[in-house]
Amino acid sequence: MGTWDIGPFDNDTAADFSYRVDEAPAEKKAEVLRTAFREVIETGDEYLDADLADEAIASAALLAAQCPGGTPVTTSYGPKHPLPPLPTDLRPQAVTALDRILTEPSELLELWEESDGEEWKAGVRQLRAVLAGT
Repeated sequence: MGTWDIGPFDNDTAADFSYRVDEAPAEKKAEVLRTAFREVIETGDEYLDADLADEAIASAALLAAQCPGGTPVTTSYGPKHPLPPLPTDLRPQAVTALDRILTEPSELLELWEESDGEEWKAGVRQLRAVLAGT
């Protein structure tokens, strides 16, 4: 895993995911994010792969950027093209995916707990709060 900081796009997987978002037609961009959330949620109690988690966190950041209190995604590793308005029905899915990422068994959670886990978890929880409207 190539990770250089704690932000949603500060890893190779999320940067690659941004390219996939850019390549999707405007009417399919929401589905790219929805798929990332669904793949995480569908792991249930099974081991959650870090790459799936990284994509869902990046998706959550893109969605949260369009929410009240959200932070715009300005990193050069994020999508290069603006996203159309995303459907609000994605927000509960994003919240559920983020909750799953912060629940064991989760490879990404395990990896972060070996280093700057608390700071990373705080960032994920902040995204969750924006998406939940709390």
